[in-house]
Amino acid sequence: MSTASEKKNAIQLRRGRAEDLDALEALEKRTFASDRLSRRSLRRWLASEHAALIIAERTGAAEATLPELVGYVLVILHRGTSMARLYSIAVSDTCRGAGLGRRLVEAAERAALDAQRISLRLEVRKDNTTAIALYESMGYLRFGEYRDYYEDHQDALRYQKRIRHFDATLWQRPVPWYRQTTDFTCGPASLMMAMRALDPALKLRQREELQIWREATTIFMTAGHGGCHPLGLALAAVARDYDAEVWISQPGPLFVDSVRSDEKKLIIELVHKDFVRKSKQEGITVHHREITQQVLTKALKEGAIPLIMISTWQMDGKRTPHWVVLSAFDEDFLYLHDPDPEDGIQTDMDCQYLPIARADFDRMARFGRNRLRTAVLIRKKAPQ
Repeated sequence: MSTASEKKNAIQLRRGRAEDLDALEALEKRTFASDRLSRRSLRRWLASEHAALIIAERTGAAEATLPELVGYVLVILHRGTSMARLYSIAVSDTCRGAGLGRRLVEAAERAALDAQRISLRLEVRKDNTTAIALYESMGYLRFGEYRDYYEDHQDALRYQKRIRHFDATLWQRPVPWYRQTTDFTCGPASLMMAMRALDPALKLRQREELQIWREATTIFMTAGHGGCHPLGLALAAVARDYDAEVWISQPGPLFVDSVRSDEKKLIIELVHKDFVRKSKQEGITVHHREITQQVLTKALKEGAIPLIMISTWQMDGKRTPHWVVLSAFDEDFLYLHDPDPEDGIQTDMDCQYLPIARADFDRMARFGRNRLRTAVLIRKKAPQ
């Protein structure tokens, strides 16, 4: 049970206010010899709608003593991104070793979650072993390094943590995760996840992954090996005794604009026409219009597993077509299984039930100059 003295000296966290500016500036000067936030910057962040500045204050030992500001954390909430950034954190020397740093980082994560962010990033001095140990103990993963980052030329290590997760136990149909084994087999890997979700006895093997790619590939696309055509993936699913329904927002050959060579364009067109012919033979339903979130979530709720083509621009800054699986949804997010972890940033778990804000999803689920939207809905074979 806490004593009266402990209660009086308790540390409370709250949002910073304009009247905290003097105390924040004083703490900044006491804590950092260089790379300090200026008074002007602190004032700006206190007033910003795109930041959360959380302070820690300690109640005085005497009733008349004013609370003392003993720490703060600043989180920047950039617009148009699912990321938040832990920009600065400071703890008074009088509170070191008492767990205040951990409490402030946890408060930063809550603020980022409240702002609908998915991940939190930060930079830390390479020689700050105490802070590095704290971040790593809290699940932050190192993914990069900035050379000569600080005023004294010290390097910075970059860390990231996914802070929003979906409770997969609440979803009616668990979707297994499978890591693609090549740079170009995201489509087959996604189809294999969907088939396994519908048939838990199915074995996921690389041999099958490569075979599906051979059946579904466009042969050429952007650079390197071709990706998978939605009709090709649908045909591969039907060949394995599943039903498939395809949504394509545009008529005519897909991905032709992704190559420059006339010879490659001709081959892509021939492959497309062959997929169209075979799809008609198999009786595959094809909708030539944009698929909506409502159609996707309704299909998932009714037992289908949607494969969706996205652009990776918002994920890695590259305009690459990429197949993923819609594995769950709630009021605010659509959750994806991504078969291709980003090196150094994501663990296998981070690629399962990856949350994408609904507003961000509509921008992500388009590719190319023609803003192609396409999806393949995989279902169990209907009884004859």
